[in-house]
Amino acid sequence: MGARKRLSSSEPPSSSPPATNENTNTNTTAKPTITDPPIAPPKWGLLLKLSLFLLPYLYLLFHHYPIEPELRSSILINAGMSLAGLFVTVKMIPVASRYVQKRNLFGYDINKKGTPQGTVKVPESLGIVVGIVFLVVAILFQYFNFTADSNWLVEYNAALACICFMTLLGFVDDVLDVPWRVKLLLPSIAALPLLMAYAGHTTIVIPKPLVPHIGIEVLDLGWMYKLYMGLLAVFCTNSINIHAGINGLEVGQTVVIASAILIHNIMQIGASTDPEYKLAHAFSIYLAQPLLATSLALLSYNWYPSSVFVGDTYTYFAGMTMAVIGILGHFRYILTFICQYSSFGYPICVFGAN
Repeated sequence: MGARKRLSSSEPPSSSPPATNENTNTNTTAKPTITDPPIAPPKWGLLLKLSLFLLPYLYLLFHHYPIEPELRSSILINAGMSLAGLFVTVKMIPVASRYVQKRNLFGYDINKKGTPQGTVKVPESLGIVVGIVFLVVAILFQYFNFTADSNWLVEYNAALACICFMTLLGFVDDVLDVPWRVKLLLPSIAALPLLMAYAGHTTIVIPKPLVPHIGIEVLDLGWMYKLYMGLLAVFCTNSINIHAGINGLEVGQTVVIASAILIHNIMQIGASTDPEYKLAHAFSIYLAQPLLATSLALLSYNWYPSSVFVGDTYTYFAGMTMAVIGILGHFRYILTFICQYSSFGYPICVFGAN
């Protein structure tokens, strides 16, 4: 990791205080309560600044587009529940941080090595709080949704099952430190409920410059489309994880991408007259709003200087959530991952040149 180092049972950190040695007496065992102060309070000023990302979204929702009252009510109820999830997450992170530290789930910020802050134990795997609060909000929202169509509940609950599965596997990875070869398989396994419940189209639109060469405008991929969705889940989860290690970067990029997804979806809803098309994009909003709210709460602690680490639990959770948002929302959101494409392609070009 670029900014943190987990405590290893075989290799204690060189900058750690003597109180971490195995042969300690009664006096030294009391030192962690002194050297490990409580985590810093949330950065509310940062949250207010980042909330500016929502101004274009609110303008489109309330003023620019004539959205149906029932759909707008569902979106607002979801937004209110997401806001409640933000405050719950802010309150629960300090509580959870004490528990994970007791279980030796902590790391050291190696960017602060050589300073007093570099010897402070930073709680790890706090993404589990975000995942739990997100799932509670998403599940409770089903009771307050005003849309009459019940077919979306099957795919909606399948999406929640995938997210829950991925959050659990991410926490297992934080605890057991799973090898990277196994990590590549985890998103594919977690995406199985979504792939089995998916009943949407399996076609793709051919880019216009290629239509004269291929001869068709729409191509039906059949079962290969579900294979593509499984690979997309792998890409999304690892694209968030590829930037892990710098304070606030994993959560920060999720906030930016989720904000872009919200703006795109509300524009598609306002510009379309197809009820099914609108419902698909509303589905994306119902998941993107809780993701954005809970991620903002975590970012208030993870922003530099970070007082908590998110762990692989959050990166897997956020990646899988954005994967199901794009798959079941039926929209093209790959451009929102353009930074991840650059991070993936640059090393390939460098290693290929060497």
